[in-house]
Amino acid sequence: MTEPEAKVLPKSPQPSDEGKLNLRRWGDFYRALINNDEGTIGVVVRILRANFRDHRKGYLISFGFLFVVAAMTSLSAWIMRDVVNQIFVAQDVRMLWVLSIGVMVIFIVKGFATYGQIVVQSRIGNRIVAENQKRFYDRCLTFGLDFFTDRASSELIMSISRGSNAIRSILDTIVLSLGRDLVTLIGLIFVMVYQAPLMSLIALVFAPIAIMFVTRLVKRIRNISKSEFTSSTQIVAIIQETVHGAKMVKAFGLANHMRDRLGEAVSQVEQRANKVSQLQARTSPLMESLGGISIGLVILYAGWATISAGKTPGEFMSFITALLLAYEPAKRLARMNVGIAESLIAVRALFDILDHPASVTEADDKPALQLTRGKIELDNVGFGYRKKDRVLHGVSLSVDHGERLALVGPSGGGKSTILSLIQRFYDVQEGAVRVDGQDIRTVSVASLRHQIAFVSQDVFLFSGTVADNIRVGRLGATDAEVEQAARDAFAYDFIQGLPQGFQSNVGENGVQLSGGQRQRIAIARAILKNAPILLLDEATSALDSESERMIQIALDKLVEGRTTIVIAHRLATILNADKIAVIERGRVVEVGTHPELVGMSGVYEKLYRYQFDEGKIERAIA
Repeated sequence: MTEPEAKVLPKSPQPSDEGKLNLRRWGDFYRALINNDEGTIGVVVRILRANFRDHRKGYLISFGFLFVVAAMTSLSAWIMRDVVNQIFVAQDVRMLWVLSIGVMVIFIVKGFATYGQIVVQSRIGNRIVAENQKRFYDRCLTFGLDFFTDRASSELIMSISRGSNAIRSILDTIVLSLGRDLVTLIGLIFVMVYQAPLMSLIALVFAPIAIMFVTRLVKRIRNISKSEFTSSTQIVAIIQETVHGAKMVKAFGLANHMRDRLGEAVSQVEQRANKVSQLQARTSPLMESLGGISIGLVILYAGWATISAGKTPGEFMSFITALLLAYEPAKRLARMNVGIAESLIAVRALFDILDHPASVTEADDKPALQLTRGKIELDNVGFGYRKKDRVLHGVSLSVDHGERLALVGPSGGGKSTILSLIQRFYDVQEGAVRVDGQDIRTVSVASLRHQIAFVSQDVFLFSGTVADNIRVGRLGATDAEVEQAARDAFAYDFIQGLPQGFQSNVGENGVQLSGGQRQRIAIARAILKNAPILLLDEATSALDSESERMIQIALDKLVEGRTTIVIAHRLATILNADKIAVIERGRVVEVGTHPELVGMSGVYEKLYRYQFDEGKIERAIA
């Protein structure tokens, strides 16, 4: 299936730490996001095109059951004429049995057809929700880091959950409205017109009034639903902040502040949900009033016709039964557009994510990287996360197979950005990054990242066991290989001390473990991957001195025979590096070995003297 034409989403606001909940910003964002659509009919057509076709066999079965239900409903009204005329007027005993059994059969068949339709429709609906959620997630995996840094996760959570269910709701509404309500209404109108044409005209004259009223309601409900969706997204964002920032909430006494923020968002959702319910409910008094007037006029005319014009009571009974049975499907059809309008808000949010163009950095249609030595070159690289805000300026560096390049310098100088560019999380805007002479923009992203093991200072652990998180390095690794990697990372002893050892659950993002423990699991993960290129971003930053010494021994063994780039703030850990590059304000200001750089009396020498003097003070205090 071809990809839809790409649309660029507006940047979403990030969760605010301000005391007042700024719903206006979220409202502006979602107005821009939701109004970027093909119109109601276009979105509905797209839903049908993308989902109905794949499940057409199931829907045909569902339609078959619905037609049976509609036919039995119309037949139950039709048979009322003979019930009255043959049983109560003519008092025919034989027809008493025939018609009684006939009524039983009609409702038994209707009951089984309804059961079959519900089962089939539910299975199709559940499958559609699952398929759209998978499609949404697959699409998200094609986006680069810039997509996720520009958007709040609450936006994605709301889109995948409510959007997928909204698609199901719209399809169910359309199928039930066309297959059951419309067909039933047509059949009952046929019965009404056949039995009493003039009474049918009286009953149907009020239909246009109902249609005009419902059309007005749809516009109001659509606007309110947009605001409700926005507030619901903010609720998810606040809960996420509370969970991930639980320590800060407790430490700074923010419980009341967070409670107020959530309370305001919840109140907004409650008020708007009440408003939507109130607007939807307005169809009931309208339909009840118009229906009551219609039925009253019909009874008045039918009574006169039966008493004065010699009409049979059976005709009247059949007509009035059809009229009463037609009331519910007519009311549901009148409210169909209202329900669809409310669901379309979430569907458009989901579609806008699906239509967002895949990131160039994630395209995997290039030839595989041909790794020979693992030499990395940065050739006059320029880069900025925003066009006007450059992070790197003309950076040129190289590190060959078996060498260790250390990047040092003040924080914010661009060291971590260099590692991100090597892994092609972002594309350079000037110059090139090459591996064994191949521009990484010309090779498969998967093949590039397969050759790289990365340890970040911001360790992320997945929900699951310790073994699962180490096995992320190589998903097919055996238990023995996982345990050996843990030993090499000096993590085996603390893991064995956990309640269930390697099968202990780490909690969300490793909340059950200390920072140093999480760091050692990340190092074990890199060891298990056994990649020829190793990137270390402050890999020992969360460790105490003794653990750092042990890990340094493990890393010294790990880097043997590998191309290694390491970022370090503690210069003592990289004194033996083959090459040290000092990065300051996005530029390479010094390059050399430790003795060479100290002899230059430049930036590196100042950093080293500062840490050396600091170390002497610490040892003196100890």
